[in-house]
Amino acid sequence: MKPFVRETGRVAVLDRPDVDTDQIVPKQFLKRIDRTGFGAYLFYDQRHDEDGDPLPGFPLDRPEFADAKVLLTGRNFGCGSSREHAAWALQDFGFDVVIAPSFGDIFRTNASKIGMLVVELPEQEVKQMMESVNLDTGSEVTVDLERGVIVAPDGREVPFAIDEAVRHRLLNGLDDIGLTLQHEDEIAAYERSHGIG
Repeated sequence: MKPFVRETGRVAVLDRPDVDTDQIVPKQFLKRIDRTGFGAYLFYDQRHDEDGDPLPGFPLDRPEFADAKVLLTGRNFGCGSSREHAAWALQDFGFDVVIAPSFGDIFRTNASKIGMLVVELPEQEVKQMMESVNLDTGSEVTVDLERGVIVAPDGREVPFAIDEAVRHRLLNGLDDIGLTLQHEDEIAAYERSHGIG
């Protein structure tokens, strides 16, 4: 997992509440065994017709949002079933950060385990950020995990809080195996003292 310290990039806006994991990546794509390639299926049912042809008008397909690294979205994002694939699809599509007023708890956990930062801000703050995005030319934001601030499209610095264990994991690029390996010496000592291995 690559460390997340700071990201400056284009921002996309999906101003919708209660986006569940089935919308993010529909069930018909959960049969894949690889963790990669899910970006092609992000919001598939909302972006394609029954024949798989692209539908016009989905917000993330706006040219101003092309190659966005940061997603601004509505409250309760990632609610619904426990579907790791939802976080995988967002990351594979190119998002490193999702900012919303609230998140589904399981989605938040799944995102942090793959190196994606989710930032919870007051709803009014998210709305103000959305309104500051230039919908004609696009906008950039900077998300600085080290300092705990977002530089919004209008130049304001917006502080955010994050669980310290998640912050440590992201700053150091540690997945679950990496976290465990931080204690490799203690594990080896325990195994020796108990005649294991």
